[in-house]
Amino acid sequence: MNEERMYKILLGAHISEKATVIAEAANQFAFKVTKDATRPEIKEAVEKIYGVVVQGVSTLNVKGKVKRNARGVSKKPSWKKAYVRLAEGHDIDFSS
Repeated sequence: MNEERMYKILLGAHISEKATVIAEAANQFAFKVTKDATRPEIKEAVEKIYGVVVQGVSTLNVKGKVKRNARGVSKKPSWKKAYVRLAEGHDIDFSS
């Protein structure tokens, strides 16, 4: 995979309460990824960008919510999330 594609796959870390709990308990991290990203591509991108060893990748499609306001109904866009499990002894620090 070329370097440009690698940086386009990972859109960013998904920080939430659930993501924080699984990061501490199961050494898993959540990422927002492009809709056409595959599990092997996500694994390779995380390993090369963060310099860690990935044991497994789980992906899921998050459906956009329907919002109602004074002008009618609008829909937030759908997106794809990936949970990445790291090998023992490896960690990703998003604060630095």
